[in-house]
Amino acid sequence: MKAARGLGNVYQPTYVDKRALAKYLADGLSPEDALKKARKTCATWWVVFHINGRRIQENAHSTNRADAVRLLKKKTGDAALGLPVGPSLDKTTLDDLIAMVETDYAANSQRSGDRVKYAAAHLKAFFQGFRKARDITTDRITAYRAHRLEAGAKPSTVNYEMAILRRGFRLGVKAGKVGVRPEFSMLHVDNARKGFFELEQHRSIMTALPDYLRPVAAVAYITGWRAKSELLTRQWRHVDFNAGWLRLEPGESKNGEGRDFPFTAELRTILEAQRERVRAIERSRGCVIPWVFCHADGGRIKDFRSAWAQACDDAGVPGRLVHDFRRTAVRNLERAQISRSAAMKMTGHKTEAVYRRYAIVDSAMLQEAALKLSAFHSAENSEKRQSHAKVTAISATQ
Repeated sequence: MKAARGLGNVYQPTYVDKRALAKYLADGLSPEDALKKARKTCATWWVVFHINGRRIQENAHSTNRADAVRLLKKKTGDAALGLPVGPSLDKTTLDDLIAMVETDYAANSQRSGDRVKYAAAHLKAFFQGFRKARDITTDRITAYRAHRLEAGAKPSTVNYEMAILRRGFRLGVKAGKVGVRPEFSMLHVDNARKGFFELEQHRSIMTALPDYLRPVAAVAYITGWRAKSELLTRQWRHVDFNAGWLRLEPGESKNGEGRDFPFTAELRTILEAQRERVRAIERSRGCVIPWVFCHADGGRIKDFRSAWAQACDDAGVPGRLVHDFRRTAVRNLERAQISRSAAMKMTGHKTEAVYRRYAIVDSAMLQEAALKLSAFHSAENSEKRQSHAKVTAISATQ
C-alpha cells in the first residue's frame, strides 16, 4: 500500500483470480504457490482515509496514481469543511432524489404528490444521460430551464419542476447522500391574480359543460372551494340538509382546518337536485354512491381538465382556470359586503393577506366607488356653499 503523506492512503488492492487458482491447482502446484500466482493487482487506484474514527475507502476509477491523490485531497478537504463524504455520494441518482421528495411529501401529508410525479417525468426525460446526482450541475439545470421554456412550459411550471429537483438536493445533502447542491436560478413569475367570472361568462361555461360537471361548477361559483381537493372529495356524509351546511373535516383542507359553508337558497337547490340525480343512478345500478359529484355511471370524478378546456373554448372564454371560481367567490363576497372575517371562514383563507390577493377589484366596483366619491364631493361642496353664504343681522327694533 502506497501512502500520500499526511492525508491518508492511495493503493491498488489485490484479489485472487479464482479461475487461475483452479488452473494452477489442477496443474499440481501447491496451494501456497497456486495462491501466490493467482493473486492479481487491480488496475485502478483506491483511496482510504478516516473521518471521526470511521474508515472510508473509495475507488478513484483511474489507473493514474496522481488522480487518486487528488481525489484523496478533495475528500479529506470536504470532510474538514463538514461536507458529507463517502462512496454513497457517487451512487446517488436522480431517481433517489425524487424518491426522497415523494417520501417527504407523504410524511408531511402534502397533497401535491401527483404534481411531483408530473414534474419528475420531465426531469427524468431531460436528465436521462446524467442520472447520477453528481452529474446534474448548475449549467445543466440552466439548460433544462431553457429546454422547458422552448417546449412551451409556463415559467411557473418550470419553477415548480426545478423546485422539486432543488428540494431533492437539499434532502440529499441533509441525509449525507449528496455532497454539494448546485445553484438554482428561478424564473420571474407574475403572480397577479386577475381571473374571475362575470355572471354571463359563468352561464356560458355552464351551458358548455357536460351535465355531470355542471353541479361542480355551480357549487364552486358559490363557495369558492377548491374543485379537485375540496369539492370532488365531498361525500354525502359531508352534506347536512337539515342544518344547512356543506362541510370539510379537519385535515381535508389545504390549511388543515375544518370548514363549514352555510346553505344559500341556490346552493340548497343545487345540492338537493344532485342528491336526486345520484339516487337515480344508485337505483339503476343497484349500488351505493358515497360521492356528491360523480360520473353518469356513478364513478368518482377525479379530474376534468380536458372537459373543462373544451367547455371554455366552446363558451368563447378559452384558457380560463377552474381556480377562477375561487377568485370570483371572494369578489362576490366583497360585493355583497360580507364581513371579511366571515368571508375568510367560508372560503378557507387563513390569513387576510392571502384573502386580499383574491379580493379582485373589477371595473363595476370601481365605477360604484366613483359614484360614491362623486356623491361625497357633491355633499362637501354643498356644505361649503352654505358655510360661505352671507348672513345679514336683523335689528331687534325692526
